[in-house]
Amino acid sequence: MGKFRHFTSVLTVAALALTLTACTDEGPTAQDAATALAEGLTSQDVSAIVFGDVPAETVTAELQEITAALEPSQPLVSVLEVESASEDEATAQLNHVWDVDDSDTDWAYTTTAQLTRVDDVWQVAWDPALAVDGLTAGEALVVSRTPAERSEILGADGAVLVTDRPVIRVGIDKTRIEEAELETSATALADLVGVDPAAFTEQVLASGAEAFVEAIVLRDDASRTVTNEQLEAIPGALGMPDTLALAPTRTFARELLGAVGPATAELIEQSEGELAAGDVTGLSGLQLQYDDQLNGTPGLTIEAIAGEGEAQTREVLFEREPAAGDPLQTTIDPAMQTLAEEVLAEEPSASSFVAIRPSSGEILTVANGPGSEGLQTALLGQYPPGSTFKVATSLALLRNGFTTETATSCPEEIVVDGRAFNNVPGYPVEFTGEIPLLQALAQSCNTGFISNREVVSQEDLATAASDLGLGVEASIGTPAYFGSVPTEADGTAHAASMIGQGEVLASPLALAILAASVGAGERVSPTLLAAEGTAPEDAPSSSAAPTEAAESGSAEPSAFTEEEAGALREMMGAVVTVGGANLLADVPGEPVLAKTGTAEFGSEDPPRTHAWVVALQGDLAVAVFVEEGERGSISGGPLMEEFLRGVGQ
Repeated sequence: MGKFRHFTSVLTVAALALTLTACTDEGPTAQDAATALAEGLTSQDVSAIVFGDVPAETVTAELQEITAALEPSQPLVSVLEVESASEDEATAQLNHVWDVDDSDTDWAYTTTAQLTRVDDVWQVAWDPALAVDGLTAGEALVVSRTPAERSEILGADGAVLVTDRPVIRVGIDKTRIEEAELETSATALADLVGVDPAAFTEQVLASGAEAFVEAIVLRDDASRTVTNEQLEAIPGALGMPDTLALAPTRTFARELLGAVGPATAELIEQSEGELAAGDVTGLSGLQLQYDDQLNGTPGLTIEAIAGEGEAQTREVLFEREPAAGDPLQTTIDPAMQTLAEEVLAEEPSASSFVAIRPSSGEILTVANGPGSEGLQTALLGQYPPGSTFKVATSLALLRNGFTTETATSCPEEIVVDGRAFNNVPGYPVEFTGEIPLLQALAQSCNTGFISNREVVSQEDLATAASDLGLGVEASIGTPAYFGSVPTEADGTAHAASMIGQGEVLASPLALAILAASVGAGERVSPTLLAAEGTAPEDAPSSSAAPTEAAESGSAEPSAFTEEEAGALREMMGAVVTVGGANLLADVPGEPVLAKTGTAEFGSEDPPRTHAWVVALQGDLAVAVFVEEGERGSISGGPLMEEFLRGVGQ
């Protein structure tokens, strides 16, 4: 919606002669004069027309001054009719339509132009009412807006995730303090609420004598630690009650939902006139992406004012009531989201949970731990998936003649082009040698999968991953990374790809999609927003992905079958019953199917490792990730167990 600056200059009346060139053999007609006038008023530029003794630039400047309050809008002016009173006198009715903002309601009115022909030249008598209906000499235009009620962000089953909640705006009220105390009070308040004392003090000193200088906005609930007594002890400090669109807690899906607050200078500059200082807008996340939908349409009033003080008169020329925004419906399950965040609360490194309902593709949880430090690890993280990728490798092997019982060679070490590959420390010796494919996945035998690198090509791997949704772009309504599997790799690069290392990358979302596809028996297309919450045209569906993602992110239909899914579910079940995720075996409810993963990164010796676990339980697929972990079963397993137990309660 358009934002207009107030216009307070006095509109003067001048008699200006509009000189028009001949449009017929007999000279210009009154219709020609009216058409030229309409075109000039539309463009707000009549500098190409001669105005008698008045410079054209002067006329253009005055016309633009008259309508300055409506910038950046311009009117569409057309001729309704021209009536001739005589050969030398005529009246033109002009229709003006202002598209004053992005709403469907325009400001429309008609004005009357008096035309007189003198020496074969039609002249137009100028009056402010010719440009703005109802405006008279000495009056000014003022445009004001009334904010609309911001709508809510909803979760699964219509649960309210974000709504107006009570806050207090904490700051220094300069009308309540002596100037000599400003610096001391500003510093004390900044220290109390945890903002930069130097920056806040500078802001207080630079503000006007009657300003309220806000330091911070605090939730006014049980989580507030700054008391009224503490504020009262600081001269000039004040807590002003207000409401703000907030989630249930400070951390709840913060990276996904985003924040609402006063428009930043950057957003104002990018808005091309749609935002002004003091406007409340979405600052990040879904709140920013869907700001127009949530914020609704502000009320708009255009007034003609004259005089000052008690003698001032105001006449409303146009008025539109505010229209509330429309709710944004997401698929987030609030209880599950809260649980995931509680489980991750003590994890010091970047971490995340993503949960999906395989039967529908609905994303139920997008949780990041405090170690992510505000980054969207769950949706945008790009990490090697390690052994969780062996689910896709197993699918590729099944498609090349293997069954769950096909013998697989699992030596202690395998060397490819001079590079040695080993199993993780502590790998059970009894599962070396010739073991079934099922046990190779259950025990996560690196060498067992790499030993079959001649059976499965790199293209086979990329296709299998794509059929499980890894590397396949999907429009979920917010930026996301769906993974990448190169279609070409040889030697050690191909060997590393067999176990989810090398150039294979995934996000927690991507691995949750992979697990969900196994559960559904077909490739799952994830969704985060209900149908009415589709992405705005300029919202990207995914993050900028590497070139490989475009190669593996095929839009081709998935060839994944229920028979193949059944074999993968059997093997993932063995991971829990006899393999590395045995701690999930006694989780209440339906049997848990899982795959753990450990992915090396960095150049240290020993290397640092990511920890992964993907799991299926009934109609729930979950991926958990820990950036700086040990083995997936050690760092990720307990987190997954706690989450699944909590979901089942």
